[in-house]
Amino acid sequence: MENIYKTIQLIFLVLTLLTTNLVFADRQASDDERNVDDPRVQHRSYTFPPTGETIPYALFVPSTYTEGSAAPLIISLHGLGRSHDWLMGYHGYLDQAEANGYIVVTPLGYTRRGWYGSRPLEDMEDATYSEQDVMEVLGLVSEEFTIDDNRIYLWGHSMGGAGTYHIASKHPELFAGLGVAAPAPQRSASTDVLNRIKHIPILVLQGTEDTAVPVDTTRRWVAKMEEIGMQHVYVEIAGGDHSLLISQDAVNMKKFIDFFNIVRKDY
Repeated sequence: MENIYKTIQLIFLVLTLLTTNLVFADRQASDDERNVDDPRVQHRSYTFPPTGETIPYALFVPSTYTEGSAAPLIISLHGLGRSHDWLMGYHGYLDQAEANGYIVVTPLGYTRRGWYGSRPLEDMEDATYSEQDVMEVLGLVSEEFTIDDNRIYLWGHSMGGAGTYHIASKHPELFAGLGVAAPAPQRSASTDVLNRIKHIPILVLQGTEDTAVPVDTTRRWVAKMEEIGMQHVYVEIAGGDHSLLISQDAVNMKKFIDFFNIVRKDY
């Protein structure tokens, strides 16, 4: 009887430890909030495999999509503290996606401040989960829709730009083109990261009056792209700030769609 009791105690201890590992203090109710009220945007959620938590994401499917006909896909990564659907509200984005037949998905990245695994966090598990959430959502969309494997694009704004560099460097075989707007990676240009993605064309957009991401930081990354022979287009906006130059400017937003329209995976 005593052995049975000890066995029960051991099982209870193991279950307690496992349950404790599923308590994530960094996840907050605000992480799951939505901000875009547009009937074209589908607000969805799924069960995140590592934790069993329900994680939101947003999806746009163009009216021209037909099952069995391969469509291009744009994965869009939001900035620090923004909601999972934030980029869906950028001026002109969905209009351009509709006009050019793009499916668009905006993952949360596990929390609003997960950095998509691109830099150390106080809880590194959150960084890992932030990156994994993006890949899980990509898997969900690819399973449900017919996606053109040669036309999967990744882009992000600010923290999302850092995530774009990082996730593309971890999965360089997936993407046909990249985009970063006012990207916020580590300030020193990472030759290692860029060498892993040097075969993927990238559009870089940066404002000269950005007080969150100094223009010199982006210039260093672009200079390293030039040095290693990476295909890139750099657009520097004189007087441009950190946020409004892309979120409230349909002309600049269109630059990314136009860029993705002309690049394909050829490797």
